[in-house]
Amino acid sequence: MIRTRFAPSPTGYIHIGNVRSAIYPYLIAKQAGGKFILRIEDTDRARYVDGATDLIMETLHWLGLDWDEGAGIGGPNEPYYQSERKEIYHTWARKLVEIGRAYADPTPPEKVDEYRKADKNAKIPFLFRNHRPAEADLSPEETMKLWEAGAPLRFKAEPKNYSWHDEVMGDLSTGPEVLDDIILIKKDGLPTYNFAHIVDDFEMEVSHIVRGVEYLSSMPNYLAIYEALNIEHPKFVSLPHVLAPQGNKKLSKRDGAKSVVDYRDDGILPEAMLNYLACLGWNDGTEQEIYTMSELLEKFSIDRIQNSGARFDETKLLWQSGIWIRKIFDEQGVDALYARTEGFWPESAMSYPEKYRKKILSIVYDRLKVLSDLRTMTDYFFETPEIDLEMLTRNKFLKKMSEQELAELLRIVSERLSEIKDWNEDELQAAFNELLEKTAKKPAELFSLVRISTSFAPFSPALHLTAAVLGRENFLSRLNSARSALLNDGM
Repeated sequence: MIRTRFAPSPTGYIHIGNVRSAIYPYLIAKQAGGKFILRIEDTDRARYVDGATDLIMETLHWLGLDWDEGAGIGGPNEPYYQSERKEIYHTWARKLVEIGRAYADPTPPEKVDEYRKADKNAKIPFLFRNHRPAEADLSPEETMKLWEAGAPLRFKAEPKNYSWHDEVMGDLSTGPEVLDDIILIKKDGLPTYNFAHIVDDFEMEVSHIVRGVEYLSSMPNYLAIYEALNIEHPKFVSLPHVLAPQGNKKLSKRDGAKSVVDYRDDGILPEAMLNYLACLGWNDGTEQEIYTMSELLEKFSIDRIQNSGARFDETKLLWQSGIWIRKIFDEQGVDALYARTEGFWPESAMSYPEKYRKKILSIVYDRLKVLSDLRTMTDYFFETPEIDLEMLTRNKFLKKMSEQELAELLRIVSERLSEIKDWNEDELQAAFNELLEKTAKKPAELFSLVRISTSFAPFSPALHLTAAVLGRENFLSRLNSARSALLNDGM
C-alpha cells in the first residue's frame, strides 16, 4: 500500500513551502487508494511554539487535506508526536550501539567549536569524525553507561560512496567525504530529525518521503543509517524550493512571505490556495491552470514535478482566487458563496438583512479577488458615503467639465430617474440608455459621474444594478447631495 506522511515541526506558522510538502504526499496516497499520515516532529523543544500544532491541523483541514491516521485522530502506529516516542528511538539506538555503529560522545560543545574553528583556519571541511573521541571505541556496555549518564549518542560513520535514486531529481551519488558522525540522540534524550524520521518512517511503513531538496545534502548520512540498521528505505521525492518573487532565492519571511493562515484570513479560498500550490512546480503537460481536487487526484503524477525551483507569484494566486470565487457562484449559486463570506463584510453590513447582503454579493462577486474585498467594495451599500468632490473633478473622463456642467448633468439624471414607476433593473437600464442620447455624453462620462456621485468608491457594479439595490429614495438622495455640493463649491 502507498503510505505517505506530512511531518511538520510546530515551530511557528505554516508557510507556503510547508503546505506544498503536504499537498503532494496527500495526492500521491489518495490517488493510489493509500494512506496519508500526519506526524508531528516536535523534538526541537527550544523552537517549539505553543499552539503551532493546532494551527497545522486547522490549515490542513481548511485545505481539505484530511489525514487517515496520525496526530489528533490516532492510528495503528501511535503515538504520532515524536516527543512521545522517546523509548522507541532508544530501542533502535541500542541496536546501533550493540553492533558498534553508535557511541556516546562526552565532548563539550566548546571543544567542538574549537575543532570547527581549527578546520576553518586550515581551510578544510569540518567533519566531527576527524576529531572522534577515544570513547568511540568503548564496548557496547561501557557506551550504554556513558549514554545513560547523559552523553549524546553519535552515529559511527564508515565513509564510502553512496548512490541512490530520487523520483524527481533522478540518479544521484556522493563520495565518502560527506559522511560524518552525526548526533542521533541529544543530551536531553530526544532524537535528532536525522535519526527520528528514519525510525518513524520504517515503523509507520511509509512508502514515499516527500520533502524539500534541502535534505539532499544529508542523504548519504541517512543512507548510512538505513544500511547500518539493515532496513529498506522508502522512495525519495525531493521538491525544489519555492522561490522568492524575484526568482533568485528561496522564499522566506524577509521577502514578505505570509503564512497560509494570513492568506486564509484575507479571504483567499482554500480551493484557490490548493490549486495554486499544487501547480507551483508541477503541471500535467497541458495549458490547464484551474484544477478541482478531483482533477488533481486524476492527473497528478510524480514524474511531472519539475526539478528546478518555482517562483512564488502572489498576483497569480490572487487571480486564481478570483476565478474560484466566480466558479463557486456560477456553479453553486449565491447561497454557496455567501456561506463563505462570514467575517468579511463591513461592520455596518451586519445590521442589514441577509437577503440584502446576498443581493449585493450577486452584483459584486465577479470583481472580487479575495473575500476581504467585500469590506472596501461594498461599504457604500450600507452607509452613505462622504462626498469627495475631488473624485469627480479629477476623474479622467470628467475633469474637462466645470462643476456647474457636472451639476446640471446630475439634475437631468435625477429628473429622468424620478419618473420611473417600477424601480427595477430593466427600467433603470432603459432610463440610463435614454440619458446617453439626451445628454449626448459618452457612457464613460455620464456613467462615471453617476457612479462616483452615488458611491464615491473606486469601483461599483453596473449602474442599473447598483441603483436597483440601493433603492429609489437612497439613490436619488445621493445624486442630489452630490449636485448640491458641486453647486455650492462652484459659487
